[in-house]
Formats: sequence, structure tokens, C-alpha cells
Amino acid sequence: MVALVGTYLNGYVKLDKEFISSNPVKVIVTFLEEIPIPTEEGLSRSDFSFSESQKNLEDFKGSFSDSVVEERSAEL
Repeated sequence: MVALVGTYLNGYVKLDKEFISSNPVKVIVTFLEEIPIPTEEGLSRSDFSFSESQKNLEDFKGSFSDSVVEERSAEL
């Protein structure tokens, strides 16, 4: 096993020393600094509030279940 040092930037690793290989070589990249990893945008449990939902629906006249079924059916 060989260990080399380099720098990662925008999807590329630039090694500090040249490494010559006539065949493809599998590598493992370990980030030595603490780096925040962006998460995929989406919903988490903290995005839901029962009381907020009640407040948003206080003027809604009709069946919430029917509205959800109708909305999802339209996306098919």
C-alpha cells in the first residue's frame, strides 16, 4: 500500500508528488479536515408542526383527505 498527500478541489485530487502507474489503481480518499457535508434538500421531522397545520387549515372548507387524493392522482 502506498500513501500520498494531495489536495482536493471541485472534484479533482492533485497529488503533491507524481505517481506513475501503467494500470488503473483503486484509491481511498480521506479528508483530514472537518468538512460540513451538504445534505439533500428535503423534509425532516422538524419541518412538520401539527399546530401550524391546524392554523393553515382553519379556513379550509372540505375534505383534506379528498384534496390529497385528488392532488396525488393529478401527478400520475
